[in-house]
Amino acid sequence: MFARDKHSLQRIRRHIVEFIARYTRDAGAGKGIIGLSGGVDSAVSYAVTCEALGPENTIGVIMSSAFSTAESKMYAESVVQKFGGTLRRYDITQLVEAFRSLLDERSKARLGNIQARIRMIILYNVSSETGGLVIGTGNRSELLTGYFTQYGDGGCAVEPLGELYKTEVWALGKELGIPEAVLDRPPTAELWEDQTDEGEIGVPYETLDEVLFLLIENNHSPTEIISLGYDHDTVKRVVDLVVRSKFKRHTPPVPGIRSNNRETFL
Repeated sequence: MFARDKHSLQRIRRHIVEFIARYTRDAGAGKGIIGLSGGVDSAVSYAVTCEALGPENTIGVIMSSAFSTAESKMYAESVVQKFGGTLRRYDITQLVEAFRSLLDERSKARLGNIQARIRMIILYNVSSETGGLVIGTGNRSELLTGYFTQYGDGGCAVEPLGELYKTEVWALGKELGIPEAVLDRPPTAELWEDQTDEGEIGVPYETLDEVLFLLIENNHSPTEIISLGYDHDTVKRVVDLVVRSKFKRHTPPVPGIRSNNRETFL
């Protein structure tokens, strides 16, 4: 079902590395900029970018907030130490507080989105300064379910992990030699205290990936997936996430006055 054996992972690794190199070359860019969170997705994106462009052309950016832990910073730093490249650090705490005060904002979710969009602004400023491309860190599981902030962590020039499910990213991370502490860390964007990705999505990644694979890759109906033994509420939750987040996976639509706008499931 998933690409987890060594041969498949090596093939995927080569394909992604060649893709990054070709895409940046065609864009006339010489560098890659990656926001480093201390998690596996950003670590894998950083590692393959170093391989594609060379460490000398790879910039990792740590953007800490009041909710960032010392461990996340240490894990992000360990990735740069392992693969080389340049590390930049920015503290966004005061920027977040300025938005909180200006908007009188108290919602954890909206403040989380503000943090994600501040980070996007910083990454694109580094991109403008260096002539590099912002390399995304989104995986297929999260892109399909809309678990990203539009024009926040979803704002990038290219998504090298965009066709890999989360469990495949973990497997590729092992193949690349990502530090064990990063691989073992429970996924979190640290947008507020004790926030976890699986807690927000509402489904463990292993189950999420299996249901998504059956739904998207195998074109099974929700009823067929439930008949295979998956929990009804879990399947409904996953389908709802995919359908409701469709707008986040497309550029803003136009009315189609001069062309045919064809809607697709994804």
